[in-house]
Amino acid sequence: MTNNNKIRTAIVGVGNCASSLIQGVSYCRALGANAIGVSFPELDGYTPADVELVAGFDVDARKVGLTLGEAAFAAPNCTEQFHTDLAEQSAIVHRGPDLDGVAAHMLTKPEDRSFRLSKTPALNKEGVVRVLRESGAEVMIIFLPVGSQKACEFYTECAIEAGVALVNGIPVFIASNPVWAAKFEAAGLPVLGDDFKAQLGATIVHRTLANLADMRGVEIDRTYQLNVGGNTDFLNMSEHGRLELKRESKTEAVQAAMEERLEETDIRIGPSDYVPWLNDRKVAYVRLEGRLFGGARTNIEVRLDVEDSPNAAAEALTAIRCARIARDRGLSGPVNAASAFLFKHPPAQVEDTDAHDLLLGFANGS
Repeated sequence: MTNNNKIRTAIVGVGNCASSLIQGVSYCRALGANAIGVSFPELDGYTPADVELVAGFDVDARKVGLTLGEAAFAAPNCTEQFHTDLAEQSAIVHRGPDLDGVAAHMLTKPEDRSFRLSKTPALNKEGVVRVLRESGAEVMIIFLPVGSQKACEFYTECAIEAGVALVNGIPVFIASNPVWAAKFEAAGLPVLGDDFKAQLGATIVHRTLANLADMRGVEIDRTYQLNVGGNTDFLNMSEHGRLELKRESKTEAVQAAMEERLEETDIRIGPSDYVPWLNDRKVAYVRLEGRLFGGARTNIEVRLDVEDSPNAAAEALTAIRCARIARDRGLSGPVNAASAFLFKHPPAQVEDTDAHDLLLGFANGS
């Protein structure tokens, strides 16, 4: 039975992942039970159609001042357009501060591939908090570019001040940082994060293979996961200085799935190149080398090709609902039972099958 209460949600960063989320909400409303590929169609009475997008924040001149429905398809977004009727997505995109959300090299690349800063004056913290309160936002989801440490922390502070639950989709450590976790607990607000695992992406496939090897008694000696893509996320990450936490998040997600951790020299995980014509497609190359019974050699090679942003949006729709459920129950601080399944760098790493059961148990109130 669908809960009649809408989950009023604000989006920070109206890029490709946000585009897929915006499309996804309208898609699920239009198709209902016939929507394809929905993770957890119902959680404690909430469906993806119950998400109501009430505000957006961005810095790009082609998005600021537009509705979320219009901004979803504005350049440089290049993700698949799987649901184009977004007339109902009428919430406005507000001009947020730049901080470190925009890398210098992103302003010098071709216009249709990179950012162009809006000349509209940026909101300060008081302005963002005011928008959140006036919109009635209950949940904020962060989809800022990788490497946006200061910007992510700025919006985190705004969420706490405005009394809004947080879903942190990027590799800046908020839910998994004890200092920030304590701030949310003190404020009586839930927080989920950090850094989404995609619905069926490179990390979950890599973790599954590593777990399978351990289960079957195979000794893994070394492994890599190399990712290429053509969206703004990959262009942003071509500046390797922005990648430190992303590599840590992805690497720890795989290390945690192994019974024996590998030496740093034997594991390499992370984005490796930007290929413009791939657009929002991500191609991942995963290799594990190991030894079977008696030391006999074996290796596994996998090539995964996915549309990157819908892959994240599916899990975002689950995380937003879990944040609302946590609010409904008066929970505060990190929501570990949901974060372990949905994020690469949660407060506590749990094997994926167990994490799936934890999420369902949380939703069912156990």
